[in-house]
Amino acid sequence: MKSTLGTVIIYASDTKKTATFYSEHFGFKTTGEVVEGLIELHGNDGGAGILIHQAAKSVKLGQVGVKLSFHVEDVEAFVVAAAERGLKFGAVHKANGYQFANAKDPDKNSVSISSRAFRSL
Repeated sequence: MKSTLGTVIIYASDTKKTATFYSEHFGFKTTGEVVEGLIELHGNDGGAGILIHQAAKSVKLGQVGVKLSFHVEDVEAFVVAAAERGLKFGAVHKANGYQFANAKDPDKNSVSISSRAFRSL
């Protein structure tokens, strides 16, 4: 089953300030609008996008500030296939028209799989 890195999720204490930083310094395009708790940024040449997410008070930024999010069409099937290869994901969560699940890499960095990119709006 194939997957691509499509989104980097950055947890921030000030989402608008962080979105402005990536927009101004790295050329990402954004409306700055918070939708479903996220500010979405798009690169100029395609590639991975960035979602800025409000950090919970329990998150220690600089230690858990970034999560890699891989786009997959079928989250539940990917979770099953990953388990067969020894990677265990947490519960599959349902959001507005998409699903996602979380896991950790060998260094305990957060990664997720999400069907958000494939949802019909």
